[in-house]
Amino acid sequence: MNARGTIPLVFSEEVSEALQSGGPVVALESNVITHGLPYPDNAATAIKVEAAVRAGGAVPATICLDAGQIVIGMNETQIERFASATGIPKVSSRDLPIILAQGGMGATSVASSLVAAQLAGVAFFSSAGLGGVHRGAETTMDISSDLIQLTRSKVAVVCAGAKNILDLNLTMEYLETQCVPVISYRSDDFPAFYCVSSGIRSPHRIDDEEVIARVVETHWAAGNHSGVVITTPPRAEDAVDRDEAEAAIRQALVAAEKDSIRGNAITKYLMRAVDRATGGKAAAANMAVLISTAEVGGRLATAHARIRHNDSTQMG
Repeated sequence: MNARGTIPLVFSEEVSEALQSGGPVVALESNVITHGLPYPDNAATAIKVEAAVRAGGAVPATICLDAGQIVIGMNETQIERFASATGIPKVSSRDLPIILAQGGMGATSVASSLVAAQLAGVAFFSSAGLGGVHRGAETTMDISSDLIQLTRSKVAVVCAGAKNILDLNLTMEYLETQCVPVISYRSDDFPAFYCVSSGIRSPHRIDDEEVIARVVETHWAAGNHSGVVITTPPRAEDAVDRDEAEAAIRQALVAAEKDSIRGNAITKYLMRAVDRATGGKAAAANMAVLISTAEVGGRLATAHARIRHNDSTQMG
């Protein structure tokens, strides 16, 4: 970090060239590498997710913290190192300055990835699912920092909705209150991570990629400094039945209360409980939705780069 306190960003050559030429780039979080699947499945999945972004026509930029720098575009050696290491902390946006100042390694969450993406000039970010308002938040005040950061970062987030362990009605209410646009791509409903539908109607359905790209540009042109949420459901063949998942969640919530599981530990506890109850289908669906969402993110980022290029050409 230099004397003026600017954040040190290190770009891969591929990402740097894409950004300089106005090409499409999709940011990806590294938390799924360090805190998701076991090694070596985590490394293999990260490579597949990047390949899906490329299949959508964009350049992937997996983000991490390393040696006091934000890396924008991890290479395969870095992915392997993060995948095989132990004890790498999950870094949310509030932890970002601490890990950077200390010079350690850190895996970015959705929230910190949004901060990094905006600093790097990357307009699109892809994730399997957002955090949101937790069940029982009326008394716990447990609201994911993902939602807060969405109100502060000018980054379009492509995701499969929010995790169904959350209170999705309150999550949608929060996004509405904070004036964050929510668009469902080729779907009528707000999806629930690895479930095709949450049962909640999406406020807007748009099937045209260029229209979605234009929505993103118009939102920011209107002076907004928040993100845009664009949802795409998992493929039907990859999805978990909503009723099956809900039954598993309710059972897991009772067990979590009995075991005094709260705060940051509750998400992992519930996700693992649902996976056990579904005989491993939830974990398989999680991997599948990471990949399918990344491909849609690549396509939308490509459409966005194209309209930006066309607009600048017309102005010139």
